[in-house]
Amino acid sequence: MPGPSRGRPARRPLSVRGAAPKRRGNSRVRLAVGRLLLVGALLAAGVKLVQVQGFQAEALSAQAEQQRATPIDIPAERGSILDRNGNQLAFSVEARALYAVPRIMRSNWAKAMEDNPKIGSFEQRIADIAAFVEQTLGKEVGGQKTDRDTVFAKLSRDTTYVELVDNVEPAKAAVITDKYDDIGSEYRAVRVYPNGDLASNIIGAANWRKNEEPPATHGLMGLENSQDNLLAGKNGRRIVDTMQGNDDVVIPGPDRSRELAAATPGKSLELTLDVDTQYALQRMVTRYTQDTGARTGSAVVLDSRTGEVLAMANDKTFDPNDFGKATEEQMRNVAVSSVFEPGSVNKVVTAAAAIEDGIYQPDSVLQVDDRIKVADRLIKDATEHEVLDMTFTGVFAKSSNVGTLMTAQQVGPDRFSDMLRKFGLGKRTQSGLPGEEPGYVPPRNQWSGSTFGNLPIGQGLSMTLLQMTGMYQAIANDGVRIPPRVIRAEVSADGTRKETPRPESVQVVSPQTAKTVRDMFRAVVQKAPQQQSGTGWQAALPGYQVSGKTGTAQQVDPKCSCYSYSDHWITFAGIFPADNPRFVVGIMLDRPTKGGMTAAPLFHDIASYLAQRFQVPMSADQTPFTPLILTSN
Repeated sequence: MPGPSRGRPARRPLSVRGAAPKRRGNSRVRLAVGRLLLVGALLAAGVKLVQVQGFQAEALSAQAEQQRATPIDIPAERGSILDRNGNQLAFSVEARALYAVPRIMRSNWAKAMEDNPKIGSFEQRIADIAAFVEQTLGKEVGGQKTDRDTVFAKLSRDTTYVELVDNVEPAKAAVITDKYDDIGSEYRAVRVYPNGDLASNIIGAANWRKNEEPPATHGLMGLENSQDNLLAGKNGRRIVDTMQGNDDVVIPGPDRSRELAAATPGKSLELTLDVDTQYALQRMVTRYTQDTGARTGSAVVLDSRTGEVLAMANDKTFDPNDFGKATEEQMRNVAVSSVFEPGSVNKVVTAAAAIEDGIYQPDSVLQVDDRIKVADRLIKDATEHEVLDMTFTGVFAKSSNVGTLMTAQQVGPDRFSDMLRKFGLGKRTQSGLPGEEPGYVPPRNQWSGSTFGNLPIGQGLSMTLLQMTGMYQAIANDGVRIPPRVIRAEVSADGTRKETPRPESVQVVSPQTAKTVRDMFRAVVQKAPQQQSGTGWQAALPGYQVSGKTGTAQQVDPKCSCYSYSDHWITFAGIFPADNPRFVVGIMLDRPTKGGMTAAPLFHDIASYLAQRFQVPMSADQTPFTPLILTSN
């Protein structure tokens, strides 16, 4: 066997691990240090745990409580709306909405199962709740299904919030929430209108809006809207537990809320309306509008001594209890939001100015043709006739355009313009009714020569029915115009009543002038042979003196921008009784198509009702006959 090669070093055997690394430091020392650090960390954690659970437990618990507590509003009770005799026209009743938080319900059930596995399934739990809800509420509440199948399906949802039913009686809601902590109860207020559509165009409507901040009953239209701040009151404040990340969901269960500040109830509104008169007027206006085929109809009754609105009716109304079905036309209060040319009803301005200035007396005689030229316009009477000897009273009783313009020329445009202003035309009455229009009177410095041929006969200017009725209130009230109002007083929750300030009155004409015009306009409702009947004889009421004026105004045809021969506004304004005024009635019909072009019969019916409702004594003397047209016989 050959020996090792001489002169060569011996070769080391091959290794698969390679060269061993050099060791640095002592491994035992490193291990001991690591153990010491671990023990120190465990000791520190133990000390902190003792500190948190022992010494800081109460403070941290309070801090956690504060994180889930949420302040929310306590809705204030909304004030009522009353008529002048305290009858309720609108009020609120308390209700509840029942809801649940299914995810929390399921979590609570799972925890309860750990403590007591025999409590039954979650499905059995919600089935019991659903059955009890149906047992307590029945199968339907206000059109909402509350049968066990519907409630069970809602409780089975995998969601953070579900409303079971709205507008539940508080007592019934309490029965359910007392038995089942899983069911929550939210405050609701239901606005109730006990008379349905009665005065709905005035009162308006309000409802509960839960998606607003804060949730509350808010007015949508009418007085409910314009007086919302007064009716609503001031909300209170309370603290509740809410779901983490969702402050809108209040966790159901007892002892989870506390009150911070009580709510202040809203004030109630006492209106000038008389509910019985409103009811009767509304029915009469609706019926007469239908009988005449008019597009719309409206009427107003004022107390002649105070200007208070006793009733205001439109033929189209709506039920605020079912506001969602109301149309825009039904919601409008035509008596204040619709303007029209009044026609001959406006002739009272010319009559009052002429008597006030001593230009004519009631028995003065005018030679009246059937046409007159004013600037470039030719104005005619309603019917052709030869030159007639008309008394000044007859000019208005027969509603002569020519005789009125002859008188207006004697009055003069400046004086006539001033009288229009005193009668309150061209500006809102400040009645307190929302949506009121001011009407239109052309400014004096913009009058052309023909303007003064229009205005005295009630064309070329516009007004609302309330303004028109207010003009005759001044004549009925010895020349003093008191702007009409519909809000009589504010009533606090404790019964304290605060009268609404009366509007400032305007002396339009002297008491003697007002009485003279009243007496003259009695002839409008006079019925006598030989052309001695007035244009409004159908308004007469046996046993009572009545004063009034008819009106027929042509409407503008948009096709030609000229006056139409077929479309008219029909008006009537009357004072009842004329010898001792108590009431003023204004009527407007828009484009009647049948039954005669007059509103006088409707005034008769209204006056007849007022006489019975308010036990108005009959006039001491019957209206004397007044000559309207003098004849040679």
